[in-house]
Amino acid sequence: MSASLMLMVGCSTQRAKPASVTDRSGGSSEPTPAGYYRVKKGDTLARIALDHGQAPRDVAQWNKDINPSFNSNVIEVGDLILIKAPGGSKPAVVVDKKLVADKPSTSATASTPEPAKTEVVAEPGIRLSWPAKGKVIAEFSETNKGIDIAGKVGEPVLAASDGKVVYAGNSLRGYGNLVIVKHDNTYLTAYAHNSKLLVKEGDSVRKGQRIAEMGDTDANAIKLHFELRVNGKPVNPTPYLQ
Repeated sequence: MSASLMLMVGCSTQRAKPASVTDRSGGSSEPTPAGYYRVKKGDTLARIALDHGQAPRDVAQWNKDINPSFNSNVIEVGDLILIKAPGGSKPAVVVDKKLVADKPSTSATASTPEPAKTEVVAEPGIRLSWPAKGKVIAEFSETNKGIDIAGKVGEPVLAASDGKVVYAGNSLRGYGNLVIVKHDNTYLTAYAHNSKLLVKEGDSVRKGQRIAEMGDTDANAIKLHFELRVNGKPVNPTPYLQ
């Protein structure tokens, strides 16, 4: 994996050094174009990607495509970062549970058309299973951005739904050893403070699959911090859990 992704992928628990962000903006107040984000002090590419519901790898690649000299390890305050796929491009991660019936055969003649087949799709929204067993010790709030579930070191952390791992590392300050799973172009879930990561970036995971072990990295207690993001915005995951 390219070092330009600013993150350590895999099961290592060493803390990755966040990319340096320097302020050379000169106090620029220029408007930010649609589809872009202007870097602020303390940002990292991984943080920017999470807050916009994207995979860090995708954001790094999109910006490399439009600017071959782009270096995600050295982003500066005031820089414009592309946070949506360029025209004609598709995100690297598209994992959707829609079940679509086969289309009618193109070989059928006009005189004997096949009956129309119904498209069967998942219900709107997403249904999540509980990512860990334990008592909820902190509810969702504007500051918490998710829920905290108590437990013991080494207890399993489970994928809340099918998806693809788009981040597995520890470069996001305050999250410790973190796994982010993208479920489709709308929903992703985040699992923080783990003692050990059992998946790596690019892995496909199934609902209920063990993806990490609970811990207290970057936390003051052993717990799983669990977030649901909808288009990058944190929302209360509790109504989606069953």
